[in-house]
Amino acid sequence: MDRKEDYRTDILGNFKTSFFAMNRLVSFPWTFLEKDLEKNTSSDLILDILKQTCLHPLCQKFPPSTRFRRLFLSELIKRQEAAGCDPLDELYDALSKVVGTEETTECYKSYILPGGDAVSLLENVAFISEGTTGLVTWEAALYLAEWALDHQHVFTGRTVLELGSGVGLTGITICRSCSPSRFIFSDCHPSVLQKLRKNVELNGLMEQTAPVVSVEELDWMAVTEEEIKQLRADVVIAADVVYDPDVVEALVKLLSKILRCSVLHEVLICSTIRNPKTYSSFKQQLEAARISHRVITEPIRHVFPYNRDSDIELIQLHM
Repeated sequence: MDRKEDYRTDILGNFKTSFFAMNRLVSFPWTFLEKDLEKNTSSDLILDILKQTCLHPLCQKFPPSTRFRRLFLSELIKRQEAAGCDPLDELYDALSKVVGTEETTECYKSYILPGGDAVSLLENVAFISEGTTGLVTWEAALYLAEWALDHQHVFTGRTVLELGSGVGLTGITICRSCSPSRFIFSDCHPSVLQKLRKNVELNGLMEQTAPVVSVEELDWMAVTEEEIKQLRADVVIAADVVYDPDVVEALVKLLSKILRCSVLHEVLICSTIRNPKTYSSFKQQLEAARISHRVITEPIRHVFPYNRDSDIELIQLHM
């Protein structure tokens, strides 16, 4: 494959990963498309982009939101017309189908793994719905999933407990790529648990013999040390659980129980620091509970598209 083909493959791959993750349209590689169209006014590249997005089999099975697809296709048409390209019937046909599709409160997001497979999740269109933020994927979950892909040995052959699993991105990625022997997804909100179970099934994890997968209701305030012991977790992870001052105290008490009554290989908490005061309070309460932490700073591969400007921190805990 020559350099030009590599370049084209990279553009198509970027469009595909951004489209299925419903990334912000402004982050798509439009500049590269414009440069290509300046040299060649045929619609070949646009057709290839269409085949990797709206016409891709993944889109037929797990479509992004109707609004997102409409905006994406409208932007693609605008760029095509501005470049004076040959009209492309497939592009207008795709838009007409989307315009005739009813909007829903749910949609699918798919995150492309390094090997080409996808983790597809049913998520809510709104960031906050049904009284919870747990029905969408947040940046820290994506960051922790990327870290896991770079450190698969941490999870291989081990029992992993995930706190506040949400819609399941991190856990499903680990199950698909890191070969744990057992994985325990957990949350406490009924709507989140329902969607989490759907996503675990959607990605075929309940049909596999390995890893052994379960989805558990875990009330941080009510769970006992004996119940934690029975889980027999080797690794405990959580992403984007430090966001509300009202739950920080319960989280620290739970982590203290887990660290006291389990023989653990690793405890990892990944957070998007939206409110420095809340995050600082979390660390102070960890210290008061005699839980030490180490900030993990080594760089990781960029696998998933999301806002890299977010302040994300991954810490390792121990007593």
